[in-house]
Amino acid sequence: MSLLFTDFASWEAHCARTGEALYQPVLAYEIEQKGRTEEEIWAGVQRAYDVMREAVHTGLTEDMTSRSGMVNNGAKKIAASPVTVLSPEFKQLITRALGAKEVNSCMGRVVAAPTAGASGILPGVLVTLQDLHKLDDRKIHEGLLVAAGIALIIEQNASLAGAVGGCQAETGSAAAMGSGAIVYCLGGDVEQTFAAVAITIQCMLGLICDPVAGLVEVPCVVRNASAAAIAFSSAQIAIAGVNPVIPVDQCVMALGEVGQSMETRYKETALGGLANTPRGREIEQRVLVQDINILPDEENNY
Repeated sequence: MSLLFTDFASWEAHCARTGEALYQPVLAYEIEQKGRTEEEIWAGVQRAYDVMREAVHTGLTEDMTSRSGMVNNGAKKIAASPVTVLSPEFKQLITRALGAKEVNSCMGRVVAAPTAGASGILPGVLVTLQDLHKLDDRKIHEGLLVAAGIALIIEQNASLAGAVGGCQAETGSAAAMGSGAIVYCLGGDVEQTFAAVAITIQCMLGLICDPVAGLVEVPCVVRNASAAAIAFSSAQIAIAGVNPVIPVDQCVMALGEVGQSMETRYKETALGGLANTPRGREIEQRVLVQDINILPDEENNY
């Protein structure tokens, strides 16, 4: 098979017909696509999750100051804040997602899930989910495969790239992946899992991609935190049996339609939104001058 499924309805129908769990056809697809054994695929998923956990740890323990200065140990500041707005668990979710994304902004090692710009969402979601519900690694690995299947279908029918569909396509897709994984891991059925994806997309629809100075730092880092929160809230709504009304495949269709109609300046070009504010342009000029000043030193090293 060249593609796993073309839509969520086909995935659901396959599982209803075969009795397979949601992750199983994704596993079979991975085995076929990669030409590896099942054991090798599971080992690869384990490595990916290990990197995610490592990114969470790194973001909360090491210096996370980006070259531009826009990222400056935000996760650790939140963790240490004496004023607590959120519950301890909610605060932990936010710090983990933000910290893992800061690792990406500081050129650390992350898993692009589905993109580097959204690389804090799944780590924050899955590590927190595992801690809260005492899940073993195997269940989280199955959730990762479910998340991968969600991403494949969104990619086919909309986009995963900010340059194509705006931030709704990057952080929105990652949040949808996380939300579906949460419901699956907590024993939700297929309908509830896909409802979580639908609700998440509804919440993220229309979000533009407007990176200040063209760097995947502001507002990307804080959007990873908020997207992780949306993933959890959408999962709670879905697993309680709330009907998203608009079917998941139609939500994906809307995601693609909005992305296509979005102006170019709102699709990772740094031409609109926050990137086009006076402060955003000031930062852009400062970063540009900084890069130019570094060039002679780099040339002298040759």
